[in-house]
Amino acid sequence: MEKLKENYSNKIKDYQPKVPYFLNCLKAFVVGGIICTIGQGIQNFYMYCFNFDEKTAGNPTVATLILISALLTGFGIYDRIGQFAGAGSAVPVTGFANSMTSAALEHRSEGLVLGVATNMFKLAGSVIVFGVVAAYIVGMIRFFFNSVFPS
Repeated sequence: MEKLKENYSNKIKDYQPKVPYFLNCLKAFVVGGIICTIGQGIQNFYMYCFNFDEKTAGNPTVATLILISALLTGFGIYDRIGQFAGAGSAVPVTGFANSMTSAALEHRSEGLVLGVATNMFKLAGSVIVFGVVAAYIVGMIRFFFNSVFPS
């Protein structure tokens, strides 16, 4: 039986398409870099036009990127970007906004509260819990190293 499974696995490899790992990584890198460059341009805009400093310009920059991502998702453009770039469009904050907006749009026929809000925040809840737990773990590691190796 094992030999049959092994033969099947070897035969099927001939028919599977080769995954272009380098090209996929390059596309993800370029698109992720473009998104980050746009974010830097938005931050510079807030710093130049509204006299924010670098620290205070961060919050409106993230809010603007989320708004742009949600709009592009609503118009169906961000999905095409995601199909092209893969992880390059999913890693920045715009990917999170795309995921939330997609979930909301997918369930809008079920109503505003039970469809849109419920399914939109299913994803947000798990991401927030992961972020809080990860921040706690990293904070405890940093606290441990600071107490063992004081500066």
